[in-house]
Amino acid sequence: MSNRVKFLDWLASGKPILADGAMGTRLHAQGIPFDACFDELNLSRPDLILDIHREYLEAGARIIETNTFGANQHKLSSHGLEHQVAEINAAGVALAKQAIEETGADALIAGSVGPLGVRMAPFGRVKPEEAYEAFKEQITALEQAGADLVSLETQSDLFELREGIQATKVVGDLPIIASVTFTRDDRTLLGDTPAQAAKLLWEAGADVIGANCSGGPAQLLRVLQAMRRAMPEAKFSVMPNAGWPEQVGGRIMYPATADYFADYARAYTQVGASIIGGCCGTTAEHIAHMRAAFEGAKLSQVSAISVDTDEDLEKLTAGQLGPTFLSSKLGAGEFVLSVEVDPPRGLSVEKLLAGARLLADAGTDVINVADSPMARLRMSPWAVCHLIQDEIGLETVLHFPTRGRNLLRVQGDLLAAHAMGVRNIFVVMGDPTSIGDYPEATDNYDVVPSGLIKLVKHGFNAGLDHHGDEIGEATSFYVGCALNPEAANVEQEIRVLRRKIEAGADFVLTQPVFEPERVEQTISAYEEQYGPIGIPVLVGILPLYGIKHARFLHNEVPGISIPEAIQKRVSAAGDRAPQAGISIAVEILDRLKDNVAGAYLMPPFSRYDMAAEIIESVAERAPAREPK
Repeated sequence: MSNRVKFLDWLASGKPILADGAMGTRLHAQGIPFDACFDELNLSRPDLILDIHREYLEAGARIIETNTFGANQHKLSSHGLEHQVAEINAAGVALAKQAIEETGADALIAGSVGPLGVRMAPFGRVKPEEAYEAFKEQITALEQAGADLVSLETQSDLFELREGIQATKVVGDLPIIASVTFTRDDRTLLGDTPAQAAKLLWEAGADVIGANCSGGPAQLLRVLQAMRRAMPEAKFSVMPNAGWPEQVGGRIMYPATADYFADYARAYTQVGASIIGGCCGTTAEHIAHMRAAFEGAKLSQVSAISVDTDEDLEKLTAGQLGPTFLSSKLGAGEFVLSVEVDPPRGLSVEKLLAGARLLADAGTDVINVADSPMARLRMSPWAVCHLIQDEIGLETVLHFPTRGRNLLRVQGDLLAAHAMGVRNIFVVMGDPTSIGDYPEATDNYDVVPSGLIKLVKHGFNAGLDHHGDEIGEATSFYVGCALNPEAANVEQEIRVLRRKIEAGADFVLTQPVFEPERVEQTISAYEEQYGPIGIPVLVGILPLYGIKHARFLHNEVPGISIPEAIQKRVSAAGDRAPQAGISIAVEILDRLKDNVAGAYLMPPFSRYDMAAEIIESVAERAPAREPK
């Protein structure tokens, strides 16, 4: 029996076929830097590749992918290896064969073929026929070396992928798995939906179509179901990342556990997946747990995910995206540490990113990005949010003032933020232009914060604009609102807070607090009138840098009042005033830690080191809370 027939028989059996997990992140864990040529390791470090193949085979994988994801002429050229396409691909197949022979596994070899790494026309300069030839060169090498099938994976351009499918068909009769990767909004980078991808790939002649990489298991369950609805006659594969990556101590980490993957493996089979594996961040442990799930073993005390009914499926696939990291952490009752940064006044972002890295290493959960604070000209905060999330891997909260925006701009800006992956927003009125760089600038607005919260939560998050017209897909914003515990009219402040909460606000950030009892009194006043606030409150903390800083805030910034005793303490500290400011901040948090869900730090003068020191001190004493 040929391996093609064997593979097709496996598909026809209806039993799930287990594929392997990550190669790149496993190599990185072994000390290989991300900027190295992983494919060349087939020649220089075959021992590493062989060990990883063995791990997956021993865990139960029946399809292992060659270490050739980037072994095409375009990607190899960046390492000066474009003339070694055939050699590197052949070595990749040989190592997979050796691992199968040594373990005695009943497994097939999938030649891994990733995107070319260059854009095809009309989005780039590579012509379709050039893309076809590049795919053909690599796939020919894989076929001649003895690959059993081809896995065209992590593709984002459907037309480029179609060239890969056509090239495979010309090379020989190798079965084809064609797999697409999706962004956070369940679309490809070029905007195609799962349904569009499924239709094009199946009609192009792929034997199996599906999704890989992308986000975690939950997202790809949604994608898989959408693909299956579009092409119910197709065969499907699914290979998710182990969640969205996070940066911890300078390393990229993936949070999804092996038990969690096992639960989703069951769900994937119920929704119709024939081939199930893992992508970035997955290990042999994830694969072993999925194998056990297929065999019916009990793996953990976590309830298995079930899609036995349409209602089960609707619950799992509802909404476009899963919860943000911020909402998940607050919902789990964990103390959240957030830090505000100001966008740069010019083009340079190096200092800002260096500060964000420092905060990430210190244990910051999210970064708040202000929008033109004090009405001064600064870089767009959406761009800064995107840079921090992309470069640092740390989730952000976008400050979204209503002032200076009409309804048209408000809604366009919301769409732009969501498209860039920014889903936590903090709705505020914003500083009046009269106090800033351009006092003559227009200061009009069409909607107040409570109105904007309602527009987002009941409009955009339901897929509708202000007029009730569809916007294509629902957004999934997590929305914060402001509270000033130092307000002169507390009754008015809590009435406004009530309107914001009724409009759908998800969390609260307060103005800087220097008198903890004011927070306690404000919360008590709200609860006496309306009952429990019901959403998490993060208390604003602004560490003082010196006596001039303290007096300026007290006398010139509305909403901030600094007790005389604190001013005297900072003044007496002299050159050690910043350290005194840190101590005061920690003391305030210690006083309030049982009444709030976290801290919202505002380091003065971009002194991110001060915020880092507070975080490191507070994190050790952070309380556990009841989940909301």
